Amino acid sequence: MTTFQVGGPARYFVEARSQNEAKDAVHYAAEHRLPLFVLGGGSNLVVADAGFPGLVLKVGLAGVEFEGDLENMLFNAAAGEPWDNLVAMAVTKNCAGIECLSGIPGTGGGTPVQNVGAYGQEVSETITHVTALEIATGETLVFDNAQCGFTYRTSDFNTTKRGQYIVLEVTYLLKREGTPRIEYADLKKFFGDSPATPPTLQQVRDAVRNIRQSKAMLIVPGDEDCRSAGSFFKNPLVSSAEADRVEALAQQRVPGKKLPRYPAEDSLMKEKQVKLSAAWLVEQAGFSKGYSRGPVGISRKHTLAIVNRGGATASDIIALKDEVQKKVFDVWGVSLHPEPVFMGFDLP
Repeated sequence: MTTFQVGGPARYFVEARSQNEAKDAVHYAAEHRLPLFVLGGGSNLVVADAGFPGLVLKVGLAGVEFEGDLENMLFNAAAGEPWDNLVAMAVTKNCAGIECLSGIPGTGGGTPVQNVGAYGQEVSETITHVTALEIATGETLVFDNAQCGFTYRTSDFNTTKRGQYIVLEVTYLLKREGTPRIEYADLKKFFGDSPATPPTLQQVRDAVRNIRQSKAMLIVPGDEDCRSAGSFFKNPLVSSAEADRVEALAQQRVPGKKLPRYPAEDSLMKEKQVKLSAAWLVEQAGFSKGYSRGPVGISRKHTLAIVNRGGATASDIIALKDEVQKKVFDVWGVSLHPEPVFMGFDLP
């Protein structure tokens, strides 16, 4: 059930294909005093070797409905709808807003939880509201964009409201005949800084998927570099002064190699921050592509992906995670924070 392919069994498991089935599962867990874990696509999850002693509820609600006018279109997507299918659908209908999020595994229901983003776009830019089941009461509630508490790679659903709601449906507002966004460096390089003919939404989608595949960030059967949770660490957000400190240190330690740093554009931030490249920090701390630690290692194509080379356990993955975090902190004085959800074990 996970792209990492590690972890033990669930004591109870149910796949809910309707909102009523989801409510029934929540009621069953409460009635029997079972811990409850909500599973989406399993692409951003590390499950402990001991498994999970409660009920795992896989959200299998599917379907997309549309409504709109000449300028915009609303996509009402059930939470279990495969995310990349939804992106493909939007591009086919020539609607802009999520084309740069192509190729990301998982389901639509997971996108608001983590405020999924890539290649210059975030879902928080297009989500109008999220319909969710309140676990404690069994009520269905609707949250508008502001009520979701979106920030960089997170939301209230995995922070202040963590474990309180199950996403049932997400509504995205996309622009008809919109212009694709080409702001990310990899896309600019792919198309050239000033292409003679602006690329179409479909061409941008294809480019993103090609770039992701070149970094083993596209699920391809048989590719061991795909047995991962994608980017394992978030790009650190630091103050300008801290970024200057790390940059000065980088000039001493690796002369000639410039530290990648970008302005963190987030209107919700109280003060200006700088985004550092986690991949650069990891690689310059000694973890190059292809690094191995027994059955786990670093992807041969992407420094930020920890991979299961075959036969790995969750403990192996955690050990490598800890090793990378410690070394990066020792070398650069920067704390790396993981992106995946950890299920079934207690981590600091």
